[in-house]
Order: sequence, then C-alpha cells, then structure tokens
Amino acid sequence: MPESCNSRHFSWLMKSCFPNPQDPTSKPLSPNPIITISIPTATTLSSLSDDLLLECLSRVPSSSLPSVSLVCRRWSLLLHSPSFLYLRRLHHLIHPTIFTLSAPFAASLRLPDGNDANTDGPLWKVASCLPFPVSSLDSLSHARLSAIGSRIYIIGRNEMFCYDVWSGIITSRSSMIHPRKKFATAVLSGKIYVAGGGSRAGAALEEYDPETDTWRVVAHARRRRFGCIGAAVDGVFYVIGGLKIGAALENEVTRAAAAGAEAYVYASTMDLFDVESRAWLRSRAVPGGGCAVAACAVAGYVYILTSHALELSFCRFDARRRGGGGGGSGKGFGEWCKIKSPPLPAQVRLDSTVRFSCVGVENKVVLIQVSGCIDDLLRRSGRNVRGLKEGLVLVYDCISGEWSRGPHLPEVIRRAACVTVEC
Repeated sequence: MPESCNSRHFSWLMKSCFPNPQDPTSKPLSPNPIITISIPTATTLSSLSDDLLLECLSRVPSSSLPSVSLVCRRWSLLLHSPSFLYLRRLHHLIHPTIFTLSAPFAASLRLPDGNDANTDGPLWKVASCLPFPVSSLDSLSHARLSAIGSRIYIIGRNEMFCYDVWSGIITSRSSMIHPRKKFATAVLSGKIYVAGGGSRAGAALEEYDPETDTWRVVAHARRRRFGCIGAAVDGVFYVIGGLKIGAALENEVTRAAAAGAEAYVYASTMDLFDVESRAWLRSRAVPGGGCAVAACAVAGYVYILTSHALELSFCRFDARRRGGGGGGSGKGFGEWCKIKSPPLPAQVRLDSTVRFSCVGVENKVVLIQVSGCIDDLLRRSGRNVRGLKEGLVLVYDCISGEWSRGPHLPEVIRRAACVTVEC
C-alpha cells in the first residue's frame, strides 16, 4: 500500500465533498460558519491537511469506503481514527449494525432509526463466505466477537482474527495467552477483556491492546466460570452467569453433589471488575436466581435474560457509576428492576439445545435465537405450538418497554456469535 495517494483518480471525491457556492441547496462541510478557502489549482489531495482531508472522507458513501481504505496508508489510518467516526456520526452516516458470524458465513442487520429515508423493514444481508483459513474453522466454532470502531475481533479458542467491515479484509492477530471456550468478553476504553472459559484459563483475566497486538494477564477472578457472558458499562467489566469449574474432590458422589449445589450459585451471580483500579468490586446476585442465558449492556444498564424451572425472566441492573441515577451522583448504581419478559410461550425452560445471544443497539436490546428450535422444545413437552422456528429475533425498546419481532436469522447462520459494530 503506498504511503500517499494520487489525486488524478479521485477527482470525484473533491467534487462530491466541496459544496458548490452557487447552489442554494448545498450544505456546509460542518455546522460551523463556512470559511472561504482558496485552493490553488496545483493542490493535490495528498497535500491537504488531515483535518480537511477528514472532512472530505467523512462524506464518502459507505459503499465507497472499501476502495478508499485501500488507496494509501495515510487514508487507511484516517478512516480508523476517532475523528473520522466523530464526523461520520455528525453527518448521520454511522449506523450501529448487528453482525453475526457462523464461520465461514456472516450476516449483518441494521435496524431503522429516525434518520432513515427508507421506511422498509430491516433485512439481513448475508456475506457468501469470509476468507478464513480452513484450518481455523474448528477453532472458531465457539468464537466470541468484540467490536472496536469498524473492526470486529473474532476470538477463537487458540486463534484470533480482525475483520474490517469497511475494507472487507481479515487479518490474523495474536491469540489469547490461555486457550478458552465459552468465555466472557467485552470492550472498555478501546481494549478487549476476557475471563472464564475453561480450567486451562483458570481464573486469569486477560486484556488485549489492539494497538500493540498483545495480550497480558491483568488480574485473577474470584471464581472460575465456564459458559459465562460479558458486558461493560462505565469502566466495569461484568462477568455474568456460567458454571463453576470445581477442584478435584474425593469421590464421584461428592463431586456430583457439590457440582449441583455450586452450579446454581454461580449461574445466578455476576462478578464486577474495575479496569481502571484493577480491582474486583462486590459481586451481585441476579434477583430470583435462575441461570443467566443472555445479557448485554444498553444505555448504562446491564440487561439479563434468565431461565428458571418453568419460566423466563428479564431484568436490568443499573450500572451507571458516573453521571447516572440520583442527579449525577451514581446513587442508582446497583439497583435491580424486573421488566417485561420476551413474548415466548409460558412455562418454557431453555435447555442446552436452545441458545440465545443478546446485543445492544442504541436504545434497544436485540435477542437472537442462535441455535435450537422452541417449537421442538415445546413438542418434547407435549405442547403443539407453531411459529417459533430457528433464528427467532426479538427486539426490546428500552424507552417504551415493549417487545417486537425482528426478521428471522438467515438459515445459513446457526450457532452464531453476535456483536454490534459501527459502520
């Protein structure tokens, strides 16, 4: 990739980004008053300052971003800078998008917002096949996804890849120090945190810095968890649910009895890690117990779906430590609230064959059934209900408190990992 660009092939960019002063319908480059800039005819794109070039690039249509990111190294760096994301948001060209991966297939879904001119319902867009090495597909079968800007980090048991949604390029990254499976992950301050996921990982909590492509152990968890879920709000990494990985006991009978008792305790609790102070906060128990099957963070709250013996329940945890609850003093932090459960048949208890994933999109919680079929689950219990096939998508509006149906997950996407990415 060259270090700088040749403007001959991108004259369209200049024409599309600089408004015509004779056109009364043209819009200024920014909300600030227009400042007349005299640009000599000999000026090239490569000679423009970063600020002016960012103003131009931030207005490029999303469909052109894959080509723009490949022009030169300077443009690629600008496209992944915080300033570029800020300008795209300012021009309403950034949209939170749900990305699902069932290696090697991927699909994306953008929910409509108030800035959409198109009022048609949202639809999934399926990528035919992502260029993963064949040898890596087994490692990615239980991958976790984390998004930083327009880049999605696909974290497998012993491999990791970075997928740039703008350029469509996949690059290999350093793998975790400890191989893990079914672990918790979340992003805080531009870094990825992982915890739980197997006896090999032990209680090590790892931090990944994408700038240096390095992992390091920053703390050790109070509990070793397997099948846990991660979320992040206000500098705190939440490790939610999962089953305890116990130490060896004297005999199989004692081990089975202890496993049954401990599993319930750990499945209905969450551990809190403050990444700034590198300290564990007081653990919290989910109201009513049950097994946490899905969770995500939205607008300062952690939303958790739990499965009980005969029902599902949905609750939220006030995670606003700064500027939230109680007049900006964080007085609401730690409060639980039980809210309206998803519209699923009564007396349904999720088993290992039916799994949900939960992602936050602006002020909405999107619950995605990534494996199993609720119709089959009900049929096994002697109940005949139709219309709840695989790939069910439910959307909870955190403002209105109501649930609605979203478009079903594409058939090629099963046992998927999900994340929300800005693109």
